[in-house]
Amino acid sequence: MNEKLIITKFIIRKLYRKRMWLHKHTNINNLPKGLSNKLRVSRDVKKAIEELLKDQILMSKPTHYGLEVSLNPKKNTEIKELAD
Repeated sequence: MNEKLIITKFIIRKLYRKRMWLHKHTNINNLPKGLSNKLRVSRDVKKAIEELLKDQILMSKPTHYGLEVSLNPKKNTEIKELAD
């Protein structure tokens, strides 16, 4: 698998496991935590997060202390496919 797909699956699984749906959210800077150092510093992390936001799999919530993200319940089937 390519690095971008590995990172995408990791992020989705992490949020799915922690039940980060709709109003429960986490800071966007916390998403790559837990990845290997090689993957964490690659540019693919930022691209994967931007792609998930663009596809509306992740929902964003701007706050005064940074951008918060959560899983979109309307994309439940796609999220479950990526999490498995």
